[in-house]
Amino acid sequence: MAGLGKTGGGSLFTVVSATTLVATQAIATAIAAGWALAGLMHLGDIGEYALMALFGLVALYISVKYFRRAYQVEMSLN
Repeated sequence: MAGLGKTGGGSLFTVVSATTLVATQAIATAIAAGWALAGLMHLGDIGEYALMALFGLVALYISVKYFRRAYQVEMSLN
């Protein structure tokens, strides 16, 4: 059981946990930013949802990029 979750030189569990934390914060921030900017610019509901979706997609892209880099670093550790 000592080797559970170990792949190569690192732990996949560590990467998934860190990515979950970063992704949750990034997506929540993106949605809040879309809501706030739409409110400041009086864009209405459609504009609000559009900004939230746009910023959410950017946050999702950043989260995937973070996962890939973190996974590469974990696998390079020996």
